[in-house]
Amino acid sequence: MARMKVTVAYDGTDFAGYQIQPSGRTVQGTIQSVLQKMHKGEAVQISASGRTDAGVHAVGQVFHFDTEMNIPSDAWGKALNAMLPNDIFIKDVVEVSEAFHSRFSAQSKEYHYKLLLSKQPDVFRRNHMFHYPYPLNIRDIQKACSYFLGTHDFTSFSSARSEVADKVRTIFALELIEEGETLTFKIKGSGFLYNMVRIITGTLLEVGQGKRKSDEIMAIIAGQDRALAGKTAPSHGLYLHRVNYEENHE
Repeated sequence: MARMKVTVAYDGTDFAGYQIQPSGRTVQGTIQSVLQKMHKGEAVQISASGRTDAGVHAVGQVFHFDTEMNIPSDAWGKALNAMLPNDIFIKDVVEVSEAFHSRFSAQSKEYHYKLLLSKQPDVFRRNHMFHYPYPLNIRDIQKACSYFLGTHDFTSFSSARSEVADKVRTIFALELIEEGETLTFKIKGSGFLYNMVRIITGTLLEVGQGKRKSDEIMAIIAGQDRALAGKTAPSHGLYLHRVNYEENHE
């Protein structure tokens, strides 16, 4: 039995999310269906680093699966891509030890949130960027970003529907990248709560609009109350960019 670690990219536009569900097209369901065909009808379960919501994209999602098929790593990618739809692409496949787990072995994750800061919407990017036609004070947003760094209880920045008891997470980096009319939030952390990146983004946008002051972030974190933070930014601007593991996991 071999364990395969797979890095996959997908456009989340036409998916009801990553995780398989009774109804709706999902990333997990689509990939498992292809693997089942390759395994001559035998069901194959894949385990991902985490789930993504409907509309959320991935550049470097990671999952693993176990197989008794003897196929070289590079051939796995070619075989899967030949059968998968064009909104899913297998970027890399490597064999790893049985001790590896795509979720529990992860050291950190990096998400990007992309905004289009133009007065007019772009019909070609409407599913891949959040159109935001309002002026922003970038300096105030950058100052607010600094308050998120470090280890905190992020209850205020987690969906009220989250059932996770421990809401302490560590943010290693949070920066803004300006490129013409596009603005990208890049956030790297030990892990993220349900809707955490989108709530942080929505709150920072309110700071940029002058609806909140930069130093209010400290009080919002300390308050541990979702009602204190800003709105949840739309899903289609969010990308799971990378999942990081120890170099010796292979």
